Amino acid sequence: MTDYKRFLSLLYPDGYPAQWEDDPKIRDYILKLGTYHVDNLVREPDRLKHEAASLQEHIQELAVSNYRTFIETAECSRELFSQFNSIECKLDMLLSDIPKFEEKCKEFGEKSGDINEVRRLNSLTLSKSLQLLEVLELPQLMNSFINDGLYEDALELAAYVRKIYNKHSNIVIFKSIVDDVDKAWLTMLHQLLTQLRQDLSLPKCLQIVGYLRRMQVFSETELRLKFLQTRSCWLDECLRNIPKDDMSNHLTKTIDVTRVNLFNILTQYRAIFNDDEHSPLVGDSSKNQNVIFYCWIKDKISQFLVTLKEDLKYISSIESILEQCMYFGLSFSKVGCDFRSQMIPIFTSRISENFNESITDATKNFEQNMEKFTLIDKIHPSIPWKSKSEDQMQPPDSLLEFYPLGEYLNNVLNVLNKLRLCAPVAVADDVVSSLQDSLTVIAKSLQVLYNQEQQALTHNSKEAFTRMCMSFADDLVPYIQKCIHIIYPPSHLAAKLGVTVQYLHEDGITFLNKQAVIEPMRHLLPAKVVPDSHLLKDDMVKNEDEGVLTEEKVCDNNIEDEK
Repeated sequence: MTDYKRFLSLLYPDGYPAQWEDDPKIRDYILKLGTYHVDNLVREPDRLKHEAASLQEHIQELAVSNYRTFIETAECSRELFSQFNSIECKLDMLLSDIPKFEEKCKEFGEKSGDINEVRRLNSLTLSKSLQLLEVLELPQLMNSFINDGLYEDALELAAYVRKIYNKHSNIVIFKSIVDDVDKAWLTMLHQLLTQLRQDLSLPKCLQIVGYLRRMQVFSETELRLKFLQTRSCWLDECLRNIPKDDMSNHLTKTIDVTRVNLFNILTQYRAIFNDDEHSPLVGDSSKNQNVIFYCWIKDKISQFLVTLKEDLKYISSIESILEQCMYFGLSFSKVGCDFRSQMIPIFTSRISENFNESITDATKNFEQNMEKFTLIDKIHPSIPWKSKSEDQMQPPDSLLEFYPLGEYLNNVLNVLNKLRLCAPVAVADDVVSSLQDSLTVIAKSLQVLYNQEQQALTHNSKEAFTRMCMSFADDLVPYIQKCIHIIYPPSHLAAKLGVTVQYLHEDGITFLNKQAVIEPMRHLLPAKVVPDSHLLKDDMVKNEDEGVLTEEKVCDNNIEDEK
C-alpha cells in the first residue's frame, strides 16, 4: 500500500485527490499499468483517448435516446432534493420536540400508572362493595336505633364506630361517618333529656340516667344538675296545668301535685345517685353534690311557699289547707326536709290579715249603720233583761235595743267563729289589738253621734243614749272579752308559756284594755259605771283553773250559733 502511494506521487508530483488512495478501481488500474510493456504504455494514452471519445459518443447517443428519462430523473432528483430538505427541516423540528415528547410520555406513564392504581382500587372496591355498604350505612343504622328507642344498640354502635376510626383515622370516609354518628349522638342526647321532662317511673329514670352516664357527655355533677333541671321542668309543667278558676281548688291541687311529684323526684334522685347520708363523703365534690340537691329542694319548697302565700289571699277557709300543708311538711320530714316551720308564718300572717280585714269590715258596717241610726224620740223598749243568775255567756239582750251594736256583735261573732276553727296562738296579740282598735273606733263613733245630735236629743233620747253607752261599756266589751278567752283560754295559754294568768293579764296578753276602749266616751257614762280595773282583774284571775275552763265549755257553742 505504501508503494502504491509512492507511485501516485511519482505520477502526479503536483498532487492528487486524497480519495484516490482508497479507491479500489484506481488502485487496480495503477497496478495493471505496472504490468504493461513500454509499447503498451506508449499506446495507452491514445487508447484512453479513443476509449474516452467512444464513451462520449456512447453517452451522447444514450442521452439522445433517453433524454426523457434524464429529464424525468432530473425532475425526480430535484423533487427528492426538496423533499429531503423538507424532511431534514422536520427532522430538526422533531429533534427539538423530542425532549418535550419524552416529558409528555413520562407524564402519561405516571398518569396511566395512577389510572391503573385507581382501576385496581375500583376493582377492589367492587369486590368489597357489600362490606363497604354496611360501613357507609352505619349513620343510618344509628338513626334507626335512636328513632326506635333502641338506645342500648345505639351506644354499642357508636362505640364500634369510634373504635374503627381510632384504628383508621387517616381514612376520610371514617371521619365523615364519625361526624354523622356524632350528630345522631346529639339527637339521642336530646331525646333522653326530653324523656326526663315527662312522667317517669323509677326504673325508667334509672335506665335513662344509665344511658346518659354511658354517653359520658356530662360529668357526675353536671348529670345531677341536668337531672334536677329536667325533672323540675316536668314538675313546673304539672303545676302550670292546674286550672286557676277556683283558687281553693288550685291550691289544693298544687299541694297534692307538689307533694306527690316532689317526693317521687326525691326518691328517684336518691335511688339513682345513691347519696347515703351515713356514708363518708369523699372530698369537696361529694359535699358540693349534696349542697346542689338540697339547694334544689329548698328552691322548689320556696316556689311552693310563694304559691301558698299568693293563693291564701283568695281563700276564706284556711283550716283544711293548713291540714294538708302540715301533712305535706310531715311527709317530707321523713327525708330530712321538714319545712312546716316555714309555713307557720304564712298561715299566721294570712289568718291575722283575714281577721283584721273582717273586723275592719264590721267596724265600717257599724259606722254606716250609725249614720242611719238616730236617738231622737227614742223610747225605752220593754225588753226582759236578764238577771245575774241567768246564763252570762249568751249575747247581752240589751244590745237588741240598739241594732248597730247588735249587728256589730253579730259580725264579730262570725269572725271569731271562723277564727276558732284555726286559731294560732301566734295571732292572739293581733286579734286582741284588732278588736281593741275596733272597739275604740266604736266608742269614738258614739261620741261623734252624741256631738251631732245632742242639741236635738230629748230627755228620753238622752236616757236611751246613756243606755246605749252603758250597753257598750258594760255588756259588749266584757262579752267580747269572754269570747276571746273561749278561743284563747288564759289557763291553757299560761300553761304553754310557763307563766301565770296574772302575768298574762298584767302584760295584756288576750286581755282587752277596757279603760282605753271607753276613754273617748268616758264622760258620757254615769259615774257609777266607771270600770274598776281592780275588780275586772280580780274577776279574770278568780278561779284560774276552773272558772275559765267552765267559761270556755259554756260559751263554745254559743259563739257558733249567735249571729
